[in-house]
Amino acid sequence: MCEVNVTCLIDDVDPFDLSHSAAEAGSPNRWSDALDIAKGRRLPGLDLDAAKEFFAGFGAWDRAEIARWTRKETVALVLQFAAGDLREAQSLTPGDGLGDIDWTAYEALASEGTVGGRIYAHDGALYVSLAN
Repeated sequence: MCEVNVTCLIDDVDPFDLSHSAAEAGSPNRWSDALDIAKGRRLPGLDLDAAKEFFAGFGAWDRAEIARWTRKETVALVLQFAAGDLREAQSLTPGDGLGDIDWTAYEALASEGTVGGRIYAHDGALYVSLAN
């Protein structure tokens, strides 16, 4: 488990660039774009092993493949994951809070199970919780 600071998705990375459909953008979301965004990027709180363990729970990759992920690949996947949740929150609970989100409404949706509730604001920063 790790709590990762992804404030960069508000400050200098457009979450749309990491999480969109081909219908939204007119072109597919490309893994190479996520890797370019992740290159050299530091995410405070990121524990690479914990992040890999979290994503292993998805069942999309085998353990041998996950073990080969580079730091850049892991950062790119964390950013894609958080960007999707951020865009969902902005769409469902627009507001004046950090990231243009109504965090009270978002927390209510998370309590109801409508959203995963893995992103949260704390002390002016945006975090994603990578916990199963």
